[in-house]
Amino acid sequence: MDKGHLSIRKKISTNGDELETPKQVWTTRCNAGAVRRAGRRLLHMYDTILAPTGLKQCQYGILSALNARGAALPSVQELAEELVLDRSTLGQNLRPLERDNFLTLLTDPRDRRVRLIALTKLGIAKFNEAKPYWQTAQERFEEVFGAEEAAKLRSVLLSIAYNPELGKTANEGK
Repeated sequence: MDKGHLSIRKKISTNGDELETPKQVWTTRCNAGAVRRAGRRLLHMYDTILAPTGLKQCQYGILSALNARGAALPSVQELAEELVLDRSTLGQNLRPLERDNFLTLLTDPRDRRVRLIALTKLGIAKFNEAKPYWQTAQERFEEVFGAEEAAKLRSVLLSIAYNPELGKTANEGK
């Protein structure tokens, strides 16, 4: 496991200002590790800001994805693919939302083996309650990271998330 290394970076003044105190910066060559670290930091921020609503960011993300579909009910498999989750993980995330009556699972009338996910009125209300908190988290991130940089980052991360080549094992990719 690549634990990275600690490096010291110094800001060099070009306009005569005082030099910034050197900061410790963890670096790593592991792409997955860097994404995980950043993800944990962001999730903590979003979860903290969403806390008054009783939702975690992943729960808000599910409600948001369902709300964006309108009347088009996704199957568990379709939503799992959209959110880049395996069905088991999605199921674990759906349970508390179903328990709290924010969504309901229905049997597809065309194929009784397929479960469809429907946002309830209570779920729509919870989504609408949480949306301003989510917007606050978005604005906070863009304030710190930069709106243009955040848009570029989202683009890169989504290209990684939906790249089918990255879902293959080493043997499949050859």
